[in-house]
Amino acid sequence: MKISARNQFTGTVLAVTPGAVNGAVKVDIGGGNVVTTSITEEAIAELGLAAGDRVTVFVKASDVLIGK
Repeated sequence: MKISARNQFTGTVLAVTPGAVNGAVKVDIGGGNVVTTSITEEAIAELGLAAGDRVTVFVKASDVLIGK
């Protein structure tokens, strides 16, 4: 599989929290870093995501904003 996203992190799923349409997936990518993403419940089911799974997180964004 070829992907254009250059920021790729392997990690372990810590938790999958279901929602009405989208669920939250927390992935430990090492070094004390956890990435949380919101994806559709359909995608969670198709991937069969569960705590303990080894996955790759792909990050591709045109903007990343932080406010305080």
